[in-house]
Amino acid sequence: MNRAGLFIALSLSLAFVVLYLIFPELDLQIGGVFYDAVTRTFPLRSHLVALIARETAMIIAWAICMPALVALAVKLVRPDKPMLLRGRTVAYFVITMVLTAGIVTNLTFKSTWGRPRPASVVEFNGQWQFKHWWQPGGECPKNCSFFSGEASTAFWTYAPASLAPPAWRPLAYLGATVFGLATGGLRVAFGGHFVSDVLVAGLVTFLLIWLVHGLLYRWPSTRTTDERVEAVLAWVAWPGYAFIQRLLGREPAPRASSATSAVQAEQRMS
Repeated sequence: MNRAGLFIALSLSLAFVVLYLIFPELDLQIGGVFYDAVTRTFPLRSHLVALIARETAMIIAWAICMPALVALAVKLVRPDKPMLLRGRTVAYFVITMVLTAGIVTNLTFKSTWGRPRPASVVEFNGQWQFKHWWQPGGECPKNCSFFSGEASTAFWTYAPASLAPPAWRPLAYLGATVFGLATGGLRVAFGGHFVSDVLVAGLVTFLLIWLVHGLLYRWPSTRTTDERVEAVLAWVAWPGYAFIQRLLGREPAPRASSATSAVQAEQRMS
């Protein structure tokens, strides 16, 4: 997650734009490979093995993120206890997952861009007009095609890959790329997304993760420490924790034993 990674991502983004300027019908052509004109369906969408592979991909991605989600939940419930994982790791995984799999994809583009899915366009026996990836305002009212949420979730594995040991990091990035493309490829074969939906998902996800990684780890003006993240979470959760403890007839430990001590630990390290 350095400048070289950003340069590669921006170069691939430019190549993607040029490719679709030269071959604007590429989405329909590739989608047509998986479409059966006789049955007027995408046959693979009812194939049991392919369906299992699709669900398994999502299970894998969320399973990787689950320890961070659990550590966050435990810290919010018990701010007086040390975090189960490093603070920055928890913040990094949760923030990037929420952005890539939720806010940017499903709550923003998929809800507003209006691009119909392949199975819904007239070229593949649907009822709506095909829209290129750069054309907003399609007929799809919600949960639309651009861009792929499942591919974004799979490409999110760039986040844990970026924290792999340096010797293993290139292989981890390669694995995340293959995982994202394979997951997105299944959605293309099912008639659920166009190829451009998958490629944009990968590029946007990488750029978002690159940005959050920089904010937390690299840039001097914004980077933080595990102790600072833990202190902030303890500060946020403490009023609710203290209220519940008093309801149970218990006196909560002084806040300094958790939040303040974390800040002090950070100061000693700096």
